[in-house]
Amino acid sequence: MTAVQTSAEQSGVTRGQDQHPAGAQVVVRDEEWLVRSSMPTEDDGTRIEVVGVSEFVRDQEAVFFSGLDRIELLDPRETALVMDDSPNYRRSRLFLEAVLRRTALPQSERRLALADSFLMDPLPYQRRPAELALSGANLRPRLLIADVVGLGKTLEIGLTLAELIRRGRGERILVVTPQHVLEQFQHELWTRFAIPLVRLDSVGIERIQREIPAGRNPFTSFKRVIVSIDTLKNTDQYQHHLEQIRWDAVVIDESHNLINRGSLRNQLARTLAPRTDALILASATPHNGDAKSFAELIGLLDPVAIRDPESYRAADIEHLFIRRTKISPEVREQMKGQWAERGPSHSVHCPATPAEEKIFEELAAVWLPGEGGTSVSSVPLFPYTLLKSFLSSHAALRATVSARIKTLEKKDDPQGTAAELAALHRLSELAADLTEADSAKFAALVRQLREEIGVGPGSDERVVVFSERVQTLEWLADVLPAALGFKGRAARDCVRIMHGGLSDEQQMACVEEFGLADTPVRVLVTGDVASEGVNLHRQCHQLVHYDVPWSLIRIEQRNGRIDRYGQARPPEFRALILTSEVEGAKDDTVVAERLLEREDQAHRSLGTAEAVTGLYRAEAEEKSLIQDLLRGRTVDESLDARRSGADGEDAGLDDFLADFFGPVGEEAPPADPTEGPGSTPLSGTESSGGRAAASPVLPRLFDSTAHFMDDALREVYPDARERLELDRDQQSGLLSFRPPTELVHRLKALPSDYLREQRLRERMLVTFNRRLAEHSLQRARESSTSSWPEISLLTDLHPVVEWLTDKVLVGMGRQEAPMITANVAEPIYLVQGVYSNKLGRPTVVKWMGVTWRKASREGLVDDDMVSLLHRCGVGPTMANKRRYRDPAPLREALPDVLDTAEAFLNTHRDAWDEPLREPIEQYKRRLGTWRQPTLAGERTKERLADLADSLLTTGRPLLRVLAVLVPDPDRGDGDEGPPLVSLAAPAASPSRF
Repeated sequence: MTAVQTSAEQSGVTRGQDQHPAGAQVVVRDEEWLVRSSMPTEDDGTRIEVVGVSEFVRDQEAVFFSGLDRIELLDPRETALVMDDSPNYRRSRLFLEAVLRRTALPQSERRLALADSFLMDPLPYQRRPAELALSGANLRPRLLIADVVGLGKTLEIGLTLAELIRRGRGERILVVTPQHVLEQFQHELWTRFAIPLVRLDSVGIERIQREIPAGRNPFTSFKRVIVSIDTLKNTDQYQHHLEQIRWDAVVIDESHNLINRGSLRNQLARTLAPRTDALILASATPHNGDAKSFAELIGLLDPVAIRDPESYRAADIEHLFIRRTKISPEVREQMKGQWAERGPSHSVHCPATPAEEKIFEELAAVWLPGEGGTSVSSVPLFPYTLLKSFLSSHAALRATVSARIKTLEKKDDPQGTAAELAALHRLSELAADLTEADSAKFAALVRQLREEIGVGPGSDERVVVFSERVQTLEWLADVLPAALGFKGRAARDCVRIMHGGLSDEQQMACVEEFGLADTPVRVLVTGDVASEGVNLHRQCHQLVHYDVPWSLIRIEQRNGRIDRYGQARPPEFRALILTSEVEGAKDDTVVAERLLEREDQAHRSLGTAEAVTGLYRAEAEEKSLIQDLLRGRTVDESLDARRSGADGEDAGLDDFLADFFGPVGEEAPPADPTEGPGSTPLSGTESSGGRAAASPVLPRLFDSTAHFMDDALREVYPDARERLELDRDQQSGLLSFRPPTELVHRLKALPSDYLREQRLRERMLVTFNRRLAEHSLQRARESSTSSWPEISLLTDLHPVVEWLTDKVLVGMGRQEAPMITANVAEPIYLVQGVYSNKLGRPTVVKWMGVTWRKASREGLVDDDMVSLLHRCGVGPTMANKRRYRDPAPLREALPDVLDTAEAFLNTHRDAWDEPLREPIEQYKRRLGTWRQPTLAGERTKERLADLADSLLTTGRPLLRVLAVLVPDPDRGDGDEGPPLVSLAAPAASPSRF
């Protein structure tokens, strides 16, 4: 047998093989620290994040580098065996459980560990992205979540991040979203998963820059950050800061905006992609119909997935993305009762007023004449810009006409523009005096809101009204309150306006107010800035298209704001259709009404409307449609011709993308009997909600986190009622307490609004009862003061759970292991063995019971420590007789015990490593066939080859003695009682833990 590692070897002297796993205790600068995470660097060895253990540095956070500091990982042979005088060996059991919880799951563990513990419905389809990310099909956890609008992509992202955190691969997280969904995303990840993100919007960055030294990188101040893509892409300073940071995981929402090579968003993505391990992209419309552009997006995930960006198959990239629609089989079956079916889109015909008919006459005669006529405008598309403005509102028409007059008046060709200028002035005169009394659509809107929907004083009904034009939005916000009967302060508060010209804070405030049931907002008038990513369904199931976008995709995106997962009432859609009696007039029945019908048909038959035209971008759809209208085609002819390739333009390309993109992810994977939640029900309040316990992926001594927390509080704070002012409601499971200073320090990572509004530094309300937490979240949405819930759900990731777990760990002295009297025939040493790769991540984690028989020089191993402890009677009812035991003979056996453990690990290493090694070797083979003509391409290839090698297990295992089970000295061989446990032989085959 080989000798156990020396202290120097275990302290990580050899660069590239540093082993500092989370949960280990180290000594740096003569102080004890608990390792939180470790990551190799290019120049300074391993970067190790720690929290203080010894008295002088207790609960202080710090970062050390093994190349700059001596970081001593304690020699397991020098472990001190100590007494445990706590009732029922509570301290020992808590210590063992804390080590289990703080040890990262190995990379070879593909199953989900935490899926049943969060505030989300148990829908298997929402787990599949996390399963794909961890499946090993890709070299790293990288994927594009391309589910259509409303299926819950944020929840899928949250679950994926949670699983990465449990594996020690999610300490440093960057989330990049559009500015108007920053708070929404931050809110979902905290309230449902207990993942705190610090929001760095414009105000947040200013605040941080005031608090940190000048020139310091703001992204080093917080480990988990959410920031808007607009903030990052427009500032060279942030680009420089991002180039200096490595992340464990980066999330980019609405990632279709990254496609155009050379754009600022694309440059940002190309900066982040190689500087993170995990990369999650999310978009309901992830490509623009161009194979090369989509290959660019996939290339961010894996540069070698696609050899030819103009020709590739679904099989080439199916491990990198997942896509489902509402009618996909697994979604349809699992969503029953969770998402109300949408109603039809109602076209509300609005006969034009006399004043409007005059404008229709002018447009038909001068700007958009029928067959054989010539438009007065020299710009073919501009007449349709005029038409769309008019179909929106007279306010929008006036703005468009005014802007065009100014443009033409600046030109040097007065004669060439004279006719158009004259026509514009006539339109200006016709529109100059129009008011809401002249607007047929406005009159219809008021009728619909008051009579059909029921919006008005004394009603709680809410509606979102969409328009493409800012001028229309501003006009509606001004005149609607009085028309709906609101007066005084109520008239000021009942309508909110949202458009792209508002700051990110103003946009987020609009969304938050509209989503809180107790606010006076009844109507949100918004532009298409709210058509992507924003949740408007919490208090609303009514949507009105004041004007209809000339794009199926945009219509679908708008509808998706209220037609989404979690909608309790059937969404209802109305569109105001302005009609005209003028011969040749292109009113809303020509384009808008037909597009609404086609979108509805596509949604019900295909689950999405984006593939109808094959253009996949709203702007491209609108431009193509207008060009076809200029050719004399109808809307149906335009849509059908585009899909059939009647024009001979890119038809093969369109079919290629539609054919392989649509079906991906539609079929649920075959059931794996080894996966899924365990059968043991949670005890006490944690079972509320009727869910099963955590998956058997997690080895646990305690049957629930609730019981672990209960015992931990009794051990760490026996006087918690006085010291923490702890109050416990046994019936509901609510815990209320005043957080101590060290916990308050940890809470700084929580959303600042949440900390301030809920006054968490003064008192915290937490629970394991899911129903209570869900009720608190719902109650917050009905509040007028805050959308943050008063009570938070305690998950394994919650700062309170992590804080108590760390308190338990440091309760055991430096390099101490307890002796536990148990139902054993001979001493059994509990040993942790961890193999790691060059990146410092665990590849194999084993929990062993080891016996050394000195007389026969024989070492025996059981590699299922948790099961062994249960067989030996280690549990909450065991007796602690507090008998003194001489630890000297037990300590003498430590070298032989550790040699036995290492020999056992070495024997089975290849078998344990196989699930990890096989996909890495497959990737390297694929990489070997990837040819790049450029130097940059060859460097990328070399970097990926090095990365693949770095993921393989390397070096010797890290060993740690956790405890020793010793026989009861009062029990004789003939005494009655359960049979004594002894290890018969080494484990015949490796377990899954």
